[in-house]
Amino acid sequence: MPDERGPDRLRRVLAGPVEEGDVPGLVALVRRGGETHATVLGSMSAGGGAPMRRDALFRIASLTKPVTAAAALLLVEDGRLRLDDPVDDLLPELAAPRVLRRPDGPLDDTVPAGRAITVGDLLTFRLGIGQPMEPCPLGDAMAAAGVQVGPDAPPMPPDEYLKRIGALPLAYPPGERWLYDTGTNVLGVLIARAAGRPLGGFCRERIFEPLGMRDTGFHVAPGDAHRLPVSYAPDASGALAVRDDPRDRPPAFESGSAGLVCTADDFAAFFRMLLDGGGPVLSRESVESMTTDRLTPEQKAAAGPFLGTGGWGLGIAVEEGGRFGWVGGLGTIAFADPSADLVAVLFTQVMVTGPVFARLYDDFREVAYDVF
Repeated sequence: MPDERGPDRLRRVLAGPVEEGDVPGLVALVRRGGETHATVLGSMSAGGGAPMRRDALFRIASLTKPVTAAAALLLVEDGRLRLDDPVDDLLPELAAPRVLRRPDGPLDDTVPAGRAITVGDLLTFRLGIGQPMEPCPLGDAMAAAGVQVGPDAPPMPPDEYLKRIGALPLAYPPGERWLYDTGTNVLGVLIARAAGRPLGGFCRERIFEPLGMRDTGFHVAPGDAHRLPVSYAPDASGALAVRDDPRDRPPAFESGSAGLVCTADDFAAFFRMLLDGGGPVLSRESVESMTTDRLTPEQKAAAGPFLGTGGWGLGIAVEEGGRFGWVGGLGTIAFADPSADLVAVLFTQVMVTGPVFARLYDDFREVAYDVF
């Protein structure tokens, strides 16, 4: 009988979805203090083929969001941004916003917003626009403009994206309601304009290089395409359908919400930095600001379909007790628990849909604590 404590239990729990064909392969890392345990299972594509590798490059989707938040806080530390600053000077496309009288109302029934959108609104997802909780004309208009929420980067340059966002009304006044995703795409454009260079270049110099995140970026380097697992989405029957997502060239839009490609080790290094208080990237004060819940009880209740019983800091979900982390819609999860000195990362290549992934992620959150 295998020892059902520690790494053996983790391997057994994660092997189930691989053996059943729900997930072709995965990489899981658990770090506590100076120790790291890695579990690598399955293959780079469905139906066999090359085995999964620890240095596989995964599309981390929404796990990009905390990286973008950290980049913004670096500019705050530099004195180039402040959380309470209006975004109007750097993002004139969003100046003088108008708000729908009703969030589900017609697009031409608007009133002035009352105040400007701030940098803090972008980080807390309270800028007034994002993924609607229910079908509505604004959601339809976002989709028609190509700026709807999803796990892929918008297929247009940043300036065009801002122009299209700015042409739409807000669903809620700035600061009033948490709406998912759009804030960090807008934030990425703000960072690039404030820094005077592309988001990827700024992140590489100020975050990736100091942390040794050599394999992280907005596209796969030449010669590394073999390290990129095939990306899948379950179809209506549950079968895995290949997504057309090669990532082998610079994108039109370096999405601060969902654009990064990364290894499990690289991302664990980023979360370890946050858990250790920010060095050598951020100040301890910035990390504390990032990982402190900013939402009111009413805002958390409205965000329940996304956040459950948790809250939201600056670009990252925060749970009661201090655990923080998030999920990427293309099959990735990461969390850190200060009380246990624990970082846990699970990367797969299958879009997060259905009960299989809910169980997998719930099981991982539980068994990761038993590894050491």
